[in-house]
Amino acid sequence: MTHFYYAACTLGLEDVLADEIHALGGRRIENRRGAVAFTGDRWLGYMACLWLRSAVRVQEELARGQIDGREGLYELTRTVDWSQSITHLQTLAVDGSIKDSFANDTRFPVLVVKDAVCDQFRERVNKRPDVDKERPDLRIKLVLQGDEAILYRELGGEPLHKRGYREIQHKSPLNEATAAGLLLRSGWDKRTPLCDPMCGSATFLIEAAWMAMDRAPGLGRAFAFERWRDTDVAAWRRLYDDAEARAEAGKANLPPLCGNDRHPGALSIAEQAVAKAGLTGRIALHHGDAADYVPPFAPGFVVTNPPYGDRLSPDEDALVGSWQSLGRFLHTQCKGAVAWVLCGNPELTRHLGLRTNQKHPVHNGPIECRWLRYEIDGAR
Repeated sequence: MTHFYYAACTLGLEDVLADEIHALGGRRIENRRGAVAFTGDRWLGYMACLWLRSAVRVQEELARGQIDGREGLYELTRTVDWSQSITHLQTLAVDGSIKDSFANDTRFPVLVVKDAVCDQFRERVNKRPDVDKERPDLRIKLVLQGDEAILYRELGGEPLHKRGYREIQHKSPLNEATAAGLLLRSGWDKRTPLCDPMCGSATFLIEAAWMAMDRAPGLGRAFAFERWRDTDVAAWRRLYDDAEARAEAGKANLPPLCGNDRHPGALSIAEQAVAKAGLTGRIALHHGDAADYVPPFAPGFVVTNPPYGDRLSPDEDALVGSWQSLGRFLHTQCKGAVAWVLCGNPELTRHLGLRTNQKHPVHNGPIECRWLRYEIDGAR
């Protein structure tokens, strides 16, 4: 049976996510703004949650149709057999997005969907599921576009970028899925020694390590679909066991990885995250200014997300100083390397003293950025 899926991602990484989905066996792949639609069997949905590095969520389409207001939406919702997903003893939540539809905001249509689901349960078993907005067993997503309504169920539950290794948030974190997507965009070969001289909470480094060792980003966390009644538990267990075996076999494939940051608080969070990710002793971390940083090996590849105004400091002199420090590091420690730098303020890049040869637009949260490629001393 063909299932219709919708995977969301950071703006600017749609083609990266599409390539990942194609590699998993997805069909009828179609790029959207901040998302990719695709089809496949039910096991592809499980694999998407387990293996997609650049996706932030994966949803399965359950119903789609033209509606004429409240009654139409109510009836469309009731065409789905919700008891296939959960029992009346479990929980649900409904979210929504609206564009040019019959309602002024999401509250009313979301309530209509919730009522239709609960009424279906009442009619069958005289009981209804409770609502849990924080961690529901079934999260339903309603999309209203004009007179068309689409109902999805979210396979992951918690967003997929929550890998489980970052319990404490650095005040300017790079989203894990965004970091992984940028690494995939960079074309890093997973073998070249890699360094992040402004590593913050070490997101780039951990995602790079997991990529190099073929570790699925979804290992070690739970997904909402595991609590659904129609989940093929045996198939899911086989997929998960295979991923665990691949991660174990890939431990020997880690290249040299190192990072540095001048903020001791960020570095402390990085050390905890590295340990939580099972990478203790595999990533060398250092505290200090990037200008003075001497990595323990010659980095052939550099990836970094330096401050650019909406992150660590509003002080222009401090921002300029940070970029000058990064430029000094690249010039003195990275001869022959390729560097990728994320920037949300183009005025700062001139302080690197380098000329970029690739620019890729991408968002870091609400900030429109560029993912910039530099060759240091003519690296190829």
